[in-house]
Amino acid sequence: MKILLTNDDGLDAPGISALHTAIQSLGEVMVVAPASGQSAESHGITFHTPLMTRNRSLLNGANGTAVVGTPADCVKLGLRALWKEKYGANSQPDVVVSGMNFGANVGINVIYSGTIAAAVEAAFLGVPAIAVSLHIGDRSKTNLPRAAAIARYAIDHVLKPGLPHAHRVISINVPHTESADAPMPKIKLVPMNTSAGIDGYEKRVAPDGQVYYWSVGNGMEFYHTAEGSDVEALAQRCITITPLFYDLTDRMLLERLRNLGVAKE
Repeated sequence: MKILLTNDDGLDAPGISALHTAIQSLGEVMVVAPASGQSAESHGITFHTPLMTRNRSLLNGANGTAVVGTPADCVKLGLRALWKEKYGANSQPDVVVSGMNFGANVGINVIYSGTIAAAVEAAFLGVPAIAVSLHIGDRSKTNLPRAAAIARYAIDHVLKPGLPHAHRVISINVPHTESADAPMPKIKLVPMNTSAGIDGYEKRVAPDGQVYYWSVGNGMEFYHTAEGSDVEALAQRCITITPLFYDLTDRMLLERLRNLGVAKE
């Protein structure tokens, strides 16, 4: 199996290194990741500046390509240029893996997530993708090698029936993992929670009198948590697996508007 590995925390982040170590026995892994952290960049791509690249090592010593761009840039460049330069014009990876993100991507956060966006970009381009995120509590207590082993366990379960459809994304969230002997969590297949997050802005005044606003909230509090959703399952310390698709069409409303004659043939 050939894998393109990326993330949104940057090539130097410990999460991508831990995940690389955990999945390298699956096959050949090429790493193309942002040169710096790109969390919450969603699906932005770069048009007006060049995508500068540099070969660099991950924290585990593996080789990678750092791109001065967004997570979606990394996947687009990786699939349309870097992969073909290495493996041939008609080649592509079997799967793209994005992560391991240092922070959960459940509920409405999937809309903002650069980790998810990188996986969605792969699906746009016809390569199945798996996004991996880690729910963190106290960062100093997080055991990344064990979390990556749990992520690999979930990935193995996802791949057991075969690769996902070429245009689909599987989002995996790993619960708090704070010890090297943490038990393997239960896996739950769940939909995303669709309630808005509880956050806001704190008004502040700079020394020069300029008013500014600082975003507040931890990203994991929601106005409502639906029963059986990814937010609920992750709070129960389960591994969550959520299939995602990039077609945002509201087909029920589309059909209703057609029936109401909103547009005449």
